[in-house]
Amino acid sequence: MFDILYSFEMLGVIAFAISGMIVARGKNMDPVGVFTIAFVTALGGGTLRDLMMNNHPLYWIQHQEQPILILVMAIIFSYWPRAHRLREARIVLPDAIGLGIFSILGAQLALDQGHSWFIASLLGVMTGTFGGALRDTLCNEVPFIFRKDQVYASISFAGCWLYLVCQWLLDSDSLALSIGLLFIVLVRLLAIRFDIRLQRDPHPR
Repeated sequence: MFDILYSFEMLGVIAFAISGMIVARGKNMDPVGVFTIAFVTALGGGTLRDLMMNNHPLYWIQHQEQPILILVMAIIFSYWPRAHRLREARIVLPDAIGLGIFSILGAQLALDQGHSWFIASLLGVMTGTFGGALRDTLCNEVPFIFRKDQVYASISFAGCWLYLVCQWLLDSDSLALSIGLLFIVLVRLLAIRFDIRLQRDPHPR
């Protein structure tokens, strides 16, 4: 199970880092800015989770391969001739993948430390959403989690609970993880595709 979790975690780091790099490049940032935004997007949620649970040293400090990978990706991306053609709309898929992976893994880590389902789900949401919130804030954008036209944190919360229930009902932890992850990614993409919102403006202009 550890190998599966770590593989998903590295995929989440890559996905969130890509979303951060695309946004940073769209803001005409230099390689240092691209790396910084990619770093906080990919590792910001896990950092908050570790601080909330008093986990020291922080996870990415124990696993230096993660920031090293982000640094290499940022350098390559910054000097990739076609990078400037990528628009911020391209972050939808990697952001959804990162949201799903880190939400589920954050919830699982909280469970491993003996926390209740409710606390685990909240920590999962924090892990999945905080990096993207930092990315958008540093890039002078309203974070997805606070936008009225986006369904974001609620999808993460529901996906964490689905994962917890499936883990309780099923014999396979990897199957439960896959179900929770696919739910978050697919529902997030469908919400964007069909403009699904929790609340609509009662007086549209």
